[in-house]
Amino acid sequence: MSTLISRRHFVATSLAVPFVFRSAGATAAPGGAMKLAGFADEISPDIDEQIRVCKKLGIGFFELRGAAGKNVLDFDVPLRTAIKTKLRDNGLGVASIGSPIGKVKISDPWEAHFDRFKVAVELAEFFGAPFIRIFSYYPAPGRPIAQDRDEVMRRMSAKAEYAKGHPVTLVHENEAEIFGEHGPACLDLVKTVNSPKLRCVFDPANFIQAGDDVLKNWEMLKPYVVHFHIKDCERATKKVVPAGQGDGHILELLQDAKKSGYAGFLSLEPHLRVAGRSGGESGPELFEVATTALRGLCAKAGIQLQ
Repeated sequence: MSTLISRRHFVATSLAVPFVFRSAGATAAPGGAMKLAGFADEISPDIDEQIRVCKKLGIGFFELRGAAGKNVLDFDVPLRTAIKTKLRDNGLGVASIGSPIGKVKISDPWEAHFDRFKVAVELAEFFGAPFIRIFSYYPAPGRPIAQDRDEVMRRMSAKAEYAKGHPVTLVHENEAEIFGEHGPACLDLVKTVNSPKLRCVFDPANFIQAGDDVLKNWEMLKPYVVHFHIKDCERATKKVVPAGQGDGHILELLQDAKKSGYAGFLSLEPHLRVAGRSGGESGPELFEVATTALRGLCAKAGIQLQ
């Protein structure tokens, strides 16, 4: 089977069945592999350069966040069509729409943001992406976000309910300053919404920057994790570093994920040059550094990458 066919087959089956972990103690199937993905806009805003570097590095899937200076939710029809064609012609797939949904204040108008969320769902279907990355809202001015827990849950539940009619799964990223910044709040979120359409992205660097215990959060959230963002961080300095060079316990996470039967995406989000609230930048050379570091950890963990 060709690489292109296998990736198409993988995306098609992922749309129907989200990744799940086997029960505790189960053994991963022999020959199981994980899928290498990345936020290619960290390489360059130019889609052709993104494709060139990803092909060179053996990255088969995009976490599609931006191109041509535009956020993915602002792609017009010609641009999205051109990108879809370029990805298809180069044998590349889309793992997730790296949307900024939920990265607004909880006091911002709901209806307009919900309409923007619907665009993300439309794009996921258009690109054949099984996942949409989302967030859980910044606080209103002068008010802790925990005081608006009920409104956070209402909005997240509405999005999960809408997703029921579409072949996508919403994946919540733990992120600084939002409701789901810390592990217990992420758990509260997925348990309260209680929908298979809402699951977790696990981002170890973000948990370190939040002051959390990464491995404790992993044990807590593992049943709900269907996607990984790979970046590491030094706890003392909060500096983002390549995987395995910080305090994110990424090797241990990968080893346990493999043991637990995870066969999903490892999505590089290196942030090695710029780490900002709305995204990051690495450039081609540092993106290669990040890819090499992850491949090294996967080799140590006995993980095959596709």
